[in-house]
Amino acid sequence: MVRALVRPEPPAMLTVREVAGELAVCRSTVYALLERGELERVWVWVGRSIRIPSASLEAFLARGRR
Repeated sequence: MVRALVRPEPPAMLTVREVAGELAVCRSTVYALLERGELERVWVWVGRSIRIPSASLEAFLARGRR
């Protein structure tokens, strides 16, 4: 039997902490990127928190801005 390598897909929405970890920066840098509009944000009303769509992070990385 041949097994296919299955990579788990990243979650559709990431926390500020997760994005900071991916970019290897502090959370305040992520908040600055959100304020400048370089990353898209989605407000989650339960818990009043911010989530960043993984597509937004991928687009940011594709632009070569770290």
